[in-house]
This record gives sequence, structure tokens and C-alpha cells, in this order.
Amino acid sequence: MGKQVLTPRVSEEMLKAFDAGICYDVYNNLGAHVTEQDGVSGVYFAVWAPRAVSVSVVGAFNHWDTQSCPMRKVGDSGVYELFVAGLHAGTLYKYAVKQEDGETVLKADPYAAYSEVRPRNASVVWNVDEYEWNDAGWLAERSSKNARKDPLSIYEVHLGSWMRKEPETDEVGSIVEGSEFYNYRELAEKLAGYVENMGYTHVELLPVMEHPLDASGGFQITGYYAPTSRFGTPEDFQYFVDYLHSHNIGVIIDWVPSHFPKDQVGLARFDGTCVYEHLDPRQGENPRWGTLLFNYGRPQVSNFLIANALYWADKFHVDGLCVSSMAIMLYLDYDKRPGQWIPNLYGGNENLEAIEFLKHLASIFHKSTKGAILIAEESEMWGKVTGDLKEGALGLDYKWNLGWSTDFQRYMFVKPTERSRYYGQMTYSMLYAYSEDFIVGFTHDDVTKEKGSLLNRMPGDTAAERLANLRAAYGYWMTHPGKKMLFMGQDMGQDSGWSEREGPAWENETAVCRQLQSYVRTLNGLYRSQPALHELDFHPDGFEWIDCLSGQENMIAFLRRGNCVQETLLVVCNFAPTVHKDYQVGVPLPGWWQEILSSDAVSFGGGGMENRQPVSAGTTEHDGRMYSVKIDVAPYGIHVFKWKEK
Repeated sequence: MGKQVLTPRVSEEMLKAFDAGICYDVYNNLGAHVTEQDGVSGVYFAVWAPRAVSVSVVGAFNHWDTQSCPMRKVGDSGVYELFVAGLHAGTLYKYAVKQEDGETVLKADPYAAYSEVRPRNASVVWNVDEYEWNDAGWLAERSSKNARKDPLSIYEVHLGSWMRKEPETDEVGSIVEGSEFYNYRELAEKLAGYVENMGYTHVELLPVMEHPLDASGGFQITGYYAPTSRFGTPEDFQYFVDYLHSHNIGVIIDWVPSHFPKDQVGLARFDGTCVYEHLDPRQGENPRWGTLLFNYGRPQVSNFLIANALYWADKFHVDGLCVSSMAIMLYLDYDKRPGQWIPNLYGGNENLEAIEFLKHLASIFHKSTKGAILIAEESEMWGKVTGDLKEGALGLDYKWNLGWSTDFQRYMFVKPTERSRYYGQMTYSMLYAYSEDFIVGFTHDDVTKEKGSLLNRMPGDTAAERLANLRAAYGYWMTHPGKKMLFMGQDMGQDSGWSEREGPAWENETAVCRQLQSYVRTLNGLYRSQPALHELDFHPDGFEWIDCLSGQENMIAFLRRGNCVQETLLVVCNFAPTVHKDYQVGVPLPGWWQEILSSDAVSFGGGGMENRQPVSAGTTEHDGRMYSVKIDVAPYGIHVFKWKEK
């Protein structure tokens, strides 16, 4: 270790902005940065620990000696800084924080760009500005698109279980930590090939920020600014994003600004006091998960999170963030019993500080990241999550339609003979379809180990019947208004539910797997090629019921429309095992209707009932329409027709 140069680096202007919660590039100032001072190369360290008695930098370079590299406090800002000459990228370090009670605790850097592979937890000096990007064309096109009118079909992925390799062992036979994972670069090529072949437009990654516990799925984060080292370096993750962009695949990441774990090395009681969380456990803890809740009313904490969102778009070019567990943020009493929460100043259960935080986030994120999106995972009934900030909305772009998936699964998972009792739950979603800009789909929460896979929860005495039911479910999902998302493994007939250590069974590919993949691939192609399935997703003109009253027959029919009448589609769904020959359906237009999809095609594992020739709309009124067609409808069949004037 060379001499320490104590030239001040953080400016008064930066500190004032940080104290006000508006230093949006604070990650360029706090943390560890390879740099030069007075012609000497080394690493500059800066950390916010407002109630610490003292802070020092420790690492192998100083034998983890808490006395040898004391940091200097910058005024009364609570920020400590130090430049250590001779250090470089790859250096392990922590902060030794002396608390008011006299105890000294080793803490990871909240702004660290990299970390050791778990279970080790030291921060690692890294320069995230050296990667040479090749996606300027992608970013330019992204910024010019109207995403609300474009297809958005997301493949949700947990990188740690999507695909694994045989772990390595050391000389004594112990598994080398992290060796069971592919590197980000290897994953990029494998994942891009699969996603491109299947026709998805985006991937959404369960949290890739550093986290100590595999079983958390990444949702309990200790390193918000560090891509997890399980899969390689920050540069490797930059390559991952860049590579997917080169294959015209967008990258969305799950982001958790709602809660964080109590691990001593992390944010919890960072300087011996509640820096990032509330002091009162009724405000600062989630009792069910045993995690801590962020204090959004503290400007520096809000700054930490908003800058973090911008950081992933700035340094890693991600195309969007899915804000996880928003209900915990918005509701003071979420997951809590009486006496475990404190009402707001008006006596309500709304977290007013979280509301302002989310609005602040949306405003700055959209100004700074052209074309990148914010998605809400909000499980309750909060109004106006998406929409214009000027109209009182929180300002996010899309919201998971968890109500749709819950209701539809309740309908699909019962025996067909009992479905008529739940018919209203299948059609109910259209009563609120335009209250938010929704993403409809099936997420990781739908297919946990405890619940099981979608295929195995479908009714049926045979595999063929269960597969037919799943094809019907997917056909309705893909033609229902809203952008799309499907969790990994569910497009290939995954046999069991998902866990963090068990993903798709690639080695057990069967005919059923190939048939279902062919079907989902075809659905994605249909969705992307037919404007009626995405152009007017969020406008009532894009959808019209033809028949939503045939509960006893478990039949529905509806129209999807685009901006041009020539794009009009008719969708007929049969959720019963009954075959319908010459089934009459009302249509709004005369002319010919050409079938462009039958879920019963032999190539999908079906029985081959298709309407191979265009059907002519006769003048017989039906379903309240002036014209009607007669078609053949397969058991558990979805049939999609496109209108042709002649």
C-alpha cells in the first residue's frame, strides 16, 4: 500500500444535492473508484455513515487493520472519504464503522460495484466505465418507439436456475463456490438463442443484484449497485445486456426498493443506527419476511434508491425495471396485524412518503432513460399505478395484472364439468382492463415448488388432455388485451414447480415439450405479426365481446382490433371437451374470415381440427350482429380468424 492522499474530492454542491435527495449520479461520487490524485494512481473511497464515530477502510492490503486507513469526515455531511494510493480494480475491502456504543462493525460498501462470491461478502473495487458498448443502434431505436403500441412479450428468467453446469471440486473434494453457474457471457449466448427462437421480445431477470442467500431468489439484496458475482464480473453482465441487444432482445431486471435483509454486512443499522430503515419497527420491519423497510422520507435514502435505478440504465443499459413488492411500500399495514403499524398523519394506511418516492422515481427515470420502462408488481388494488403523473398517477408504465392470472387460473384448474360455476371469473378482467396499462401472464409466483407447474395443475385424465387445456389457457392469454409475460419452463411443459435450485429440465425434452414450445413460438409470432393483438391494448376500441354469456358451454368469443379494420381478428375459445361442428358465431363484418390459428393442430399435439378454408359471413343475425359464420371448434380449442373483405 502506498501513501494516502487526502485531497478532498466530494464537492459542497454534490453534498447539498445529496442531502436534498437529488444527486442522481451519486454513484459516481460515493463507493470505490479507481482514479488518480496528484498524479498518483489508487482508489478513492467515500461512504455515508452520518452517526458513526469514525470509519476506516480495511482489506487484505492493510491486513484488515481498522487503524491503518482512517477516513476523513467531510464537514457535517456524514460522508467519509479517503484516497489510498497503489490500490487497483480487484482489491477486496470493507468499511470498519465505529459506532456510538464503541463497537466496530465491518460493513460492505452500499455503493460497491462488485462483491465476492457468496458466502464471502467483501466488496470488490471495480471500474464499470471501461466496457465498450455496441448497442447505440438499439438504444436509439428504443428511444424512438411508442412502446405502448408495440408488442411486448417477456420471458421471465431466474439466471441461477435457468441452466446450470456440473460444479467443480477442489483438491479435497469440496464444491468450488459459484462453479455450478454459467458465466454471464455463456448465459447470454444460450439465453439469446432460446429467446430469439421462441419469439419473445424481452427477458425479465429476477434480481441480479448481489444477495447472500440463493433461496431468496435474489429478492433480499445486500449489494444494490453490484451485479451478483455468482455469474461473473460487472463487465460480464454488461456483455450479457449488449449481446441480447445485438439479437434485438430487451433486458428488464427486477428491482427491490421495498425491503432489505438484516444481514450484518449489509444496510441494516449501517452506522449503528437506523440509517436506511426506520427506527420504530412498526415502520421499519416486515414481520412476515423478517426484513427491513426503507425510510423513503429520508432524502439520502430516497437518493440512494433513485440513483440506483438510474445506475442500472446508465452503466448497464437495461431497458426497464420491474418494481417488486410495491404493496409493502404503499400500504403501512401490509402483512401486519393491529399494533404492528402506525397510521399516516391523516389516520390512513397509505405510505405517503413511498407515494412521493415512486412519483419522484418515475419523473426522473423517464427524463433520464429514453425508452426504458418501469413495471409495477403491485398485488393489491392501488388506483392509478400507471399513467400520467399530472393526472395523479404514480407514473409507472405497466402493471402486472395479478387479478387476471388469479381468476383465470381458478377457472382453468377446476374440472371442466365445474367450470361453468367460475365462468364469470374468466370474463371479469374486461370490466377493469383499461383501469391500468396491464401486463398479463404467468409469473414465477404462479409456479412455485409448492404450487406446481401450470401443465400439471391442469385438469385431465391424460397428458394429452392436460396439454390441450394448457394450450387453451395460453391461447386466451395471448389474445387477451395487455402485454405478455411467461415464466421460464412453462413454455416447454415443465413437470414440476420451480425452485431456486431447479429450473427447466432441459435434459428431459419430450414430444410434449417440443409440441408446446412450437405452440408458444407460434403464439409469439402471431402476437408480434398481428397489430390487432398489441396496437390498442390499452384502448377500449381494441376489444369487443361477441359472446360472454355461454357459461354452460364454457365458450367465449371476442374481437381484437388494430388501427385498421383490415386487421380485425375473431377469437373463439372452447374450454370444454365438447366438439362443435358448424358452430355459429356472430361477426360485425361481411366477407371472408380466414383461420390463422387452431390450438388443435397436430403439430401442437392436438387432434387436427382446423378450419382450413376461409368461411364466408352470411347475413343470418347472431350474437346481436348482422352477420355470422359457421365454424368447427375443437375440444379445449382456441381458433383465431382474420377478416378478409374479399
